[in-house]
Amino acid sequence: MAVGDRVDPYRGFNFRVEIGNGGEEVAAFREASGMNFTIDPVEYRAGNSPDLHPIKEFGMRKFQNLSLRRGITTEPTLWQWFANVSSGVADRRDGAVVLLDELHNDVLRWKFTSGWICKWEGPAFNAMQSEIAIEAIEICLEKFEMVAV
Repeated sequence: MAVGDRVDPYRGFNFRVEIGNGGEEVAAFREASGMNFTIDPVEYRAGNSPDLHPIKEFGMRKFQNLSLRRGITTEPTLWQWFANVSSGVADRRDGAVVLLDELHNDVLRWKFTSGWICKWEGPAFNAMQSEIAIEAIEICLEKFEMVAV
């Protein structure tokens, strides 16, 4: 890349969500958020350390729930997955959130593992508005990572 060449950032409205071990798409979502993780610091100081302060080690990693929102339809896949989990079936699935460029080519992929729906939220109805009825889910996951496309 020559000096002065501009690299534009990707836009956040072109994305796809894949759920299932085969990477199949479940639905078109209008919003995906919660792709956050933190690493707890663990302070430690050995008794014979000459420093009068603790050192900070890497601790446990914590991954936030993945939140997805979409217009509700009669397509039952998400509700069936939630119904499985709520009835005690250990229905864990892998998946990914994939960022697309302007030509809808994959450019970045965030993969999650061992996810299950821990929250389902139905639509709010209001006869005075003409908005789309939205359902929302949260996927509790064990690991989230950015992988090469």
